[in-house]
Amino acid sequence: MNGGDFADLLRGEAIILDLAAPDKAQMLAMLAEHAAPIAGIAPTMILERVLEREALGSTGFGQGAAIPHARLAGPDRVTLVVARLATPIAYGALDGEPVDLVVLLLSPEGAGADHLKALARISRALRNPRILAAMRSVETPAAMLNAIDASPMNDARAA
Repeated sequence: MNGGDFADLLRGEAIILDLAAPDKAQMLAMLAEHAAPIAGIAPTMILERVLEREALGSTGFGQGAAIPHARLAGPDRVTLVVARLATPIAYGALDGEPVDLVVLLLSPEGAGADHLKALARISRALRNPRILAAMRSVETPAAMLNAIDASPMNDARAA
């Protein structure tokens, strides 16, 4: 994988297809529950830190995508959970559009540069219309990993 995607940061069990969440608060709580065993952190701690970050400003950046994120004591590496929602939800995104694709990013507390690099990689990928369309249409977690892979080979095939 290269710097244009974030598939190498993701594990198959960290992909949720068609998550049924009635609102932003429930969706974030569901993602925290899912991330807890992967990151080795209590879901309440994950949710608390994500909500603290969300209070600073919405992590919904447009085109139906959001990247809630936090730094926490505990994980030894960057942990992601990718969710495609069954129904888009109001998120307070910058463009006012509802969100249906969410990438939860959890980083070790001291991972300043790694956290920012991961956030930048995810953000770049989620601005790619081809990746967004593919993420919205996949049927399996393996297909989601392929959708996120923005390698030049994949871009050449899509052109």
